[in-house]
Amino acid sequence: MSLSEFPLIQRFFTKQRITNPTTRLGIGDDCALLSIPDGFELAVTTDTMVENVHFFAGADPEQLGHKLLAVNLSDLAAMGAKPISVTLALTLPKVDESWLTAFVHGFLNLAERYSVDLIGGDTTSGPLTLTVQAMGLVPKGRALLRSTAQPGDFIYMTGCLGDAGLGLKIHQGYHSAHPEAALTRFNRPEPACEAGQALIGIAHACIDLSDGLAGDLGHILEQSQVGACLDWDALPLSQAVRSYINDTGDWSMPLTAGDDYELCFTVSPEQAAQLTVAATKIGIIESQPGLRLNKSGNIQPLEVKGFEHFS
Repeated sequence: MSLSEFPLIQRFFTKQRITNPTTRLGIGDDCALLSIPDGFELAVTTDTMVENVHFFAGADPEQLGHKLLAVNLSDLAAMGAKPISVTLALTLPKVDESWLTAFVHGFLNLAERYSVDLIGGDTTSGPLTLTVQAMGLVPKGRALLRSTAQPGDFIYMTGCLGDAGLGLKIHQGYHSAHPEAALTRFNRPEPACEAGQALIGIAHACIDLSDGLAGDLGHILEQSQVGACLDWDALPLSQAVRSYINDTGDWSMPLTAGDDYELCFTVSPEQAAQLTVAATKIGIIESQPGLRLNKSGNIQPLEVKGFEHFS
């Protein structure tokens, strides 16, 4: 006999030990209670993942649990917020106890790494849909925003570009001689939480790379009312991504593919020397609107495009 809603919650989602000092009351009441320390603001984000839109049918549930939480923690990282707690809403076509066991394992293992408490949520029946609301703390008035880039700022990014996009291509049939790293980046992204917190007081603007560098940087340009020029030769591309470009000629993939979940941020030349975050300088903010690409000395307009629902 399959579990009904409340026994399901009791079995799978109430075993986590509360570890974050902000959690006054977790799962078990009509609401959770959080205590926000003086001098901090609460950063809140929500992400939904839908089967056959954000992940393939039959995706590994342990990896899925990890990725669902990681993409939300990445949003907090982009604001410089330290994650504290999450709520989880699951819509399930059926109760599959082995699937749930693996999913919860992936989700809570990552949560415990960052002292993130699961404090509530909901379960319903229907097409497989996964939603997380994540909350974090950021010093009052010091959150990293998209709207504060300034002309002359250097553009940096953490990590490598395009590996998750290559992972998607491999899922779709592209043969890579060394697929493991790209598939890991696609299936199990790592949120740059420590990097985001270290950028407070140094970076002017910041965003996480969820929908592609061109599109996500475009959000900074639009909200800051500036432009930018990216340096193709400076982009941090793995050998596997370079091999994909050589094989296919698809040089735009790392600029437009999503799911990297690295941070892209801007820093004044004066503040750049204070960076403690491992990052690569990939361009410069300009006063002229639009996004441009310097590809080996040839500067060309770059369409600001990333993944959009309903487009």
